[in-house]
Amino acid sequence: MSERIEGEVVRRGDAAYHDTWSAMLWNGLKPQRFPDLIVRVASERDVPVAVRLARSEGHRIALRSHGHSWCGSPLRDGGMLIDLSALNTCEIEPTSRTATVQPALSGGEFVAALTPHGLAFPAGHCGPVALGGYLLSGGLGWNSGALGPAAASVRAVEVVTADGTILTCNNEENSDLFWAARGAGPGFFGVATRFQVSLYDAPAAIAETSYVFPLADAEPVTRWATEAAERLPANVEASFMLATASSEGTTATPRPKTISFTGTAFARTPQEAARCLEPLRDCPLADHALDRKTDRPTTFEDLYETASRSWHQGHRNAVDTLWSDTAYTTLLPALAAKVAAAPSEQSLVLAPLWPASRDRTLAEGMAFPILGETYLAPFAIWDDPAADADNTRWLRDTMRIVEPYGTGHYIAETDLTADPSRAERSYTPAGWERLRRLRDAYDPEHVFHSYLTP
Repeated sequence: MSERIEGEVVRRGDAAYHDTWSAMLWNGLKPQRFPDLIVRVASERDVPVAVRLARSEGHRIALRSHGHSWCGSPLRDGGMLIDLSALNTCEIEPTSRTATVQPALSGGEFVAALTPHGLAFPAGHCGPVALGGYLLSGGLGWNSGALGPAAASVRAVEVVTADGTILTCNNEENSDLFWAARGAGPGFFGVATRFQVSLYDAPAAIAETSYVFPLADAEPVTRWATEAAERLPANVEASFMLATASSEGTTATPRPKTISFTGTAFARTPQEAARCLEPLRDCPLADHALDRKTDRPTTFEDLYETASRSWHQGHRNAVDTLWSDTAYTTLLPALAAKVAAAPSEQSLVLAPLWPASRDRTLAEGMAFPILGETYLAPFAIWDDPAADADNTRWLRDTMRIVEPYGTGHYIAETDLTADPSRAERSYTPAGWERLRRLRDAYDPEHVFHSYLTP
């Protein structure tokens, strides 16, 4: 081709291929799928050039922003992988309370850049997660109960289509592609190179109340916490975790299994944060608690540090998700025995209340759907490659216990390799059909890879 790519093109068989391929996923567990070539773009200018190169050579295209995909969607056999990790800048407009961000900027970097301006955004709970895949999938992040899924704050997206055309997509221009770009996730049929997003007042005070109980108390703890949570305002993020006790909280060997419940208030003052958390202050089970913290001040930096202790680079990870209309009082006690018997003490089950928002209207007008009243995410986390089969089996067996209660999955974190229906069940029937029609319209030759299947 006469057009030149300013970045790096690494083809299978090149000396640099293995190291480049290995760097494409954050996960220590890397699927044995190998693209024919990896294009590491140097700037947005390279993206349409790479798309046209793929077409000229007959390659299908996969995309990678920062490689945080749990099931490894960027890695496909054959074709081209376009690595967008060099596109990591942001431009903040404090007066209009908007920002323009590139796809490889991480949520943690974005929050840090917004803080001096007194502004915030519902970025992901794990700091290294890039905004590209996060926003394309809907985005369940900090303070989503009040602000909604992150994609609801996207005002415009710049997209490179399958023929190399650059389109601006918003509610007025290319609105159907704008709808798809907010929720289609790894099946999106274009390259999102920048997002314009709305910003919000940063919480001047963040505080947490948390309880940790023996896992044997899962049923009464879940019953109390779900009832108390009904009295929490939308700006309190609440969640359960079934996991192994932190090494900071016990010297017992092996460490006991626990159920914890945490409420995090995002408020204007410490006094307001304390008032928001008041429904959690009087717990009739407090005498059973292994650990208790009330109205503890915290920061986004602390929240990211806490998350990094459970999910950090180097571990082998597998995860699945489930939306349900069944109450946590049924779901969590049913999973307690599986958590107790997990082959790795690092594995856990996360169950956030209202992860996308109590107000479902905040998710209207985009591909991302809220598919249930409750939400579960079992994580298998381990280190030994020899234990891959045992931990993957644990994840699948854990999901089988709750799948009869399921109403769908979350496209960003579901295990697309577990079942052929995973992607379709991450959308409403009408949404899935609309995505299919739009793919055929914008990418009739299916240049872009669609969703992974087993």
